[in-house]
Amino acid sequence: MRISKVTTKTGDNGKTSLGDGTRVLKNHPNINFLGDIDELNSYLGAAISVCDSEIKKELQSIQQDLFNIGGEASMPEQDIALLKDDRITYLENFIDKTNNDLPPLEEFILPGGTELCSRLHIVRAACRRAERSCIPLITKNANNNWLKYLNRLSDFIFVLIRFLNKNEGLDEMLWER
Repeated sequence: MRISKVTTKTGDNGKTSLGDGTRVLKNHPNINFLGDIDELNSYLGAAISVCDSEIKKELQSIQQDLFNIGGEASMPEQDIALLKDDRITYLENFIDKTNNDLPPLEEFILPGGTELCSRLHIVRAACRRAERSCIPLITKNANNNWLKYLNRLSDFIFVLIRFLNKNEGLDEMLWER
Protein backbone atom coordinates (compact mmCIF):
# COMPACT_ATOMS: atom_id res chain seq x y z
CA MET A 1 0.00 0.00 0.00
CA ARG A 2 1.38 3.38 -0.98
CA ILE A 3 0.11 6.63 0.48
CA SER A 4 -0.11 9.37 -2.08
CA LYS A 5 -2.48 11.66 -0.21
CA VAL A 6 -2.33 12.06 3.57
CA THR A 7 -5.43 14.18 4.17
CA THR A 8 -8.37 12.31 2.67
CA LYS A 9 -11.15 13.54 5.02
CA THR A 10 -12.69 10.05 4.83
CA GLY A 11 -12.12 9.56 8.56
CA ASP A 12 -14.02 12.65 9.64
CA ASN A 13 -17.10 10.59 10.53
CA GLY A 14 -15.22 8.20 12.87
CA LYS A 15 -14.49 5.48 10.36
CA THR A 16 -11.29 4.34 8.70
CA SER A 17 -10.26 1.68 6.23
CA LEU A 18 -8.47 -1.57 6.87
CA GLY A 19 -5.81 -2.63 4.38
CA ASP A 20 -8.39 -4.57 2.37
CA GLY A 21 -10.61 -1.49 2.02
CA THR A 22 -13.18 -2.54 4.62
CA ARG A 23 -14.57 0.52 6.45
CA VAL A 24 -14.69 0.15 10.23
CA LEU A 25 -15.13 2.42 13.22
CA LYS A 26 -11.89 3.87 14.57
CA ASN A 27 -12.46 2.01 17.84
CA HIS A 28 -12.73 -1.36 16.07
CA PRO A 29 -10.55 -4.05 17.75
CA ASN A 30 -8.25 -4.25 14.71
CA ILE A 31 -7.75 -0.48 14.73
CA ASN A 32 -7.09 -0.47 18.49
CA PHE A 33 -4.53 -3.22 18.01
CA LEU A 34 -2.91 -1.44 15.05
CA GLY A 35 -2.70 1.74 17.14
CA ASP A 36 -1.02 -0.14 19.98
CA ILE A 37 1.45 -1.74 17.57
CA ASP A 38 2.18 1.70 16.08
CA GLU A 39 2.72 3.20 19.54
CA LEU A 40 4.98 0.29 20.52
CA ASN A 41 7.00 0.78 17.34
CA SER A 42 7.26 4.52 17.99
CA TYR A 43 8.57 3.99 21.53
CA LEU A 44 11.00 1.45 20.12
CA GLY A 45 12.19 4.06 17.62
CA ALA A 46 12.77 6.51 20.49
CA ALA A 47 14.87 3.88 22.27
CA ILE A 48 16.81 3.14 19.08
CA SER A 49 17.74 6.81 18.79
CA VAL A 50 19.98 6.50 21.88
CA CYS A 51 21.54 3.05 21.41
CA ASP A 52 24.72 1.75 19.82
CA SER A 53 24.84 0.20 16.37
CA GLU A 54 24.90 -3.46 17.48
CA ILE A 55 21.72 -3.20 19.52
CA LYS A 56 20.21 -0.81 16.98
CA LYS A 57 20.23 -3.52 14.29
CA GLU A 58 18.50 -5.98 16.61
CA LEU A 59 15.81 -3.49 17.58
CA GLN A 60 15.30 -2.36 13.98
CA SER A 61 14.66 -5.97 13.00
CA ILE A 62 11.94 -6.01 15.67
CA GLN A 63 10.46 -2.87 14.15
CA GLN A 64 10.17 -4.78 10.87
CA ASP A 65 8.38 -7.59 12.73
CA LEU A 66 5.92 -5.09 14.19
CA PHE A 67 5.17 -3.76 10.71
CA ASN A 68 4.60 -7.35 9.57
CA ILE A 69 2.13 -7.89 12.41
CA GLY A 70 0.41 -4.64 11.47
CA GLY A 71 0.23 -5.71 7.85
CA GLU A 72 -1.45 -8.96 8.82
CA ALA A 73 -3.84 -7.22 11.25
CA SER A 74 -4.86 -4.67 8.61
CA MET A 75 -5.98 -7.48 6.29
CA PRO A 76 -8.04 -9.67 8.66
CA GLU A 77 -9.81 -11.63 5.95
CA GLN A 78 -6.64 -12.38 4.00
CA ASP A 79 -4.45 -15.42 4.64
CA ILE A 80 -1.09 -13.66 4.62
CA ALA A 81 1.85 -14.65 6.76
CA LEU A 82 4.28 -11.76 7.06
CA LEU A 83 5.56 -12.60 10.56
CA LYS A 84 7.71 -15.69 10.28
CA ASP A 85 7.86 -18.34 13.02
CA ASP A 86 11.64 -18.10 13.17
CA ARG A 87 11.32 -14.60 14.64
CA ILE A 88 9.74 -16.09 17.77
CA THR A 89 12.56 -18.62 17.93
CA TYR A 90 15.07 -15.77 17.58
CA LEU A 91 13.56 -13.99 20.60
CA GLU A 92 13.46 -17.20 22.63
CA ASN A 93 17.11 -17.98 21.86
CA PHE A 94 18.21 -14.49 22.85
CA ILE A 95 16.23 -14.68 26.09
CA ASP A 96 17.68 -18.07 27.03
CA LYS A 97 21.27 -17.16 26.16
CA THR A 98 21.25 -13.73 27.79
CA ASN A 99 19.26 -14.68 30.87
CA ASN A 100 21.81 -17.41 31.71
CA ASP A 101 24.41 -14.67 32.28
CA LEU A 102 22.19 -12.66 34.64
CA PRO A 103 21.74 -13.14 38.37
CA PRO A 104 18.44 -14.73 39.39
CA LEU A 105 15.65 -12.33 40.24
CA GLU A 106 14.68 -12.32 43.89
CA GLU A 107 12.21 -9.44 43.67
CA PHE A 108 10.51 -7.19 41.14
CA ILE A 109 12.75 -4.46 39.78
CA LEU A 110 11.81 -0.83 39.36
CA PRO A 111 12.01 0.66 35.86
CA GLY A 112 15.09 2.77 35.30
CA GLY A 113 18.79 2.58 34.65
CA THR A 114 20.45 4.16 31.64
CA GLU A 115 18.49 6.41 29.32
CA LEU A 116 18.22 3.55 26.82
CA CYS A 117 17.00 1.13 29.48
CA SER A 118 14.49 3.64 30.82
CA ARG A 119 13.09 4.02 27.31
CA LEU A 120 13.05 0.24 26.88
CA HIS A 121 10.94 -0.08 30.03
CA ILE A 122 8.35 2.11 28.27
CA VAL A 123 8.66 -0.14 25.21
CA ARG A 124 8.01 -3.18 27.42
CA ALA A 125 4.91 -1.60 28.96
CA ALA A 126 3.57 -0.64 25.51
CA CYS A 127 4.27 -4.19 24.34
CA ARG A 128 2.14 -5.57 27.18
CA ARG A 129 -0.72 -3.25 26.15
CA ALA A 130 -0.45 -4.40 22.53
CA GLU A 131 -0.52 -7.97 23.80
CA ARG A 132 -3.76 -7.27 25.70
CA SER A 133 -5.40 -5.59 22.69
CA CYS A 134 -4.45 -8.61 20.58
CA ILE A 135 -6.68 -10.95 22.63
CA PRO A 136 -10.01 -10.03 20.95
CA LEU A 137 -8.44 -10.65 17.54
CA ILE A 138 -7.20 -14.12 18.44
CA THR A 139 -10.79 -15.24 18.98
CA LYS A 140 -11.58 -14.11 15.44
CA ASN A 141 -9.15 -16.54 13.76
CA ALA A 142 -6.28 -14.08 13.61
CA ASN A 143 -2.71 -15.30 13.48
CA ASN A 144 -1.95 -16.81 16.88
CA ASN A 145 1.71 -15.94 16.38
CA TRP A 146 0.98 -12.28 17.16
CA LEU A 147 0.20 -13.01 20.77
CA LYS A 148 3.11 -15.40 21.15
CA TYR A 149 5.49 -12.93 19.50
CA LEU A 150 4.37 -10.02 21.71
CA ASN A 151 4.65 -12.15 24.83
CA ARG A 152 8.20 -13.15 23.90
CA LEU A 153 9.04 -9.59 22.88
CA SER A 154 8.18 -8.19 26.30
CA ASP A 155 10.39 -10.88 27.88
CA PHE A 156 13.15 -10.09 25.35
CA ILE A 157 13.00 -6.39 26.24
CA PHE A 158 13.04 -7.15 29.98
CA VAL A 159 16.09 -9.41 29.68
CA LEU A 160 17.81 -6.89 27.38
CA ILE A 161 17.25 -4.13 29.96
CA ARG A 162 18.76 -6.24 32.73
CA PHE A 163 21.71 -7.16 30.50
CA LEU A 164 22.41 -3.57 29.43
CA ASN A 165 22.15 -2.15 32.95
CA LYS A 166 24.44 -4.92 34.26
CA ASN A 167 27.01 -4.13 31.55
CA GLU A 168 26.94 -0.49 32.65
CA GLY A 169 27.65 -1.59 36.24
CA LEU A 170 24.27 -0.44 37.50
CA ASP A 171 22.55 -2.25 40.33
CA GLU A 172 18.93 -3.15 39.85
CA MET A 173 16.55 -1.14 42.00
CA LEU A 174 14.46 -3.76 43.78
CA TRP A 175 10.90 -3.29 44.93
CA GLU A 176 10.88 -2.76 48.68
CA ARG A 177 7.77 -4.22 50.23
